[in-house]
Amino acid sequence: MKTNKGLEFEQPIYDLEMQIEKLASADENANAEQLRGLRRDLAQRTKEIYGSLSAWQKVRVARHPDRPHTADYLSLVFDEFVELHGDKLFGDDRAMITGLAKVGKYKVMVVGHQKGRTIKERAECYFGCAHPEGYRKALAKIKLAAKYGVPVICLIDTPGAYPGIGAEERGQSQAIAENMFEMSRIKTPIICIVIGEGGSGGALGVGVGDKVAMLEHSYYSVISPEGCAGILWKSHEHAEKAAEALRFTSEHLLGFGIVDDVIEEPLGGAHRDHHQTAFSLKRYLLGSLRELVDTPKSELLENRYAKFRRMGEFIENASA
Repeated sequence: MKTNKGLEFEQPIYDLEMQIEKLASADENANAEQLRGLRRDLAQRTKEIYGSLSAWQKVRVARHPDRPHTADYLSLVFDEFVELHGDKLFGDDRAMITGLAKVGKYKVMVVGHQKGRTIKERAECYFGCAHPEGYRKALAKIKLAAKYGVPVICLIDTPGAYPGIGAEERGQSQAIAENMFEMSRIKTPIICIVIGEGGSGGALGVGVGDKVAMLEHSYYSVISPEGCAGILWKSHEHAEKAAEALRFTSEHLLGFGIVDDVIEEPLGGAHRDHHQTAFSLKRYLLGSLRELVDTPKSELLENRYAKFRRMGEFIENASA
């Protein structure tokens, strides 16, 4: 799963891993004591690095080329996935995957962004930037799920909706707005999880739910750091400064009440252990489904409405 290119702040981790691999391949028994020490050092160094990541470094982790995507979770978390295609209006957007599946004992509808791994896959998926037909496809499948009382799982991983002329001509903003409106009143449980990037309206288009959670090293923002830097400082070179100012990491958003929960990632990030990340994600989904499926529909909608209405409330300091 891992590439040969790590992030620059991960270099001490990769150096220790290379030492361990070299000693283990030479003679693991003879070097047992040294290997134990190096493995302790590796765990400690990884903990130190990932325990003090800056906002910009978290963005880099969220974009890591080895980070698991929606397609990976479909095979690791869900069973019996059957993909459903098309929006019945224009076409089938490969940046948005939809289909029926099972997680534990629950039948669910899965909706998720897909970025692709290879150059060909990324081009087909527009690097995870969905077109209007992708959002219309998502909404059509969510409505189908509601018709049969099936819970919906939305996996969010996009830098933003596709910004091209064709997408605008086919009603990009209208499609996203309609999704948000309709998802606010869909009478079935909806669980939304940011698994990597949660960028702008592209994320919000499938981000209205009863539970909104994030993986530990993901981000969820009104704009990308580069976009923010381009607007405020007229240069993408200030992306790191913008990332700090946007307050879009899991710790910030949990404190602001934007997300309900943060799902812990394995030590060193999700890209280091897909299976452990999938296990944590599945455990969270099962717990949330147990909580939501028996909730009366009227209460579900009332709580969902109140949840989003609370966002953005603040109190001004009268003495300021």
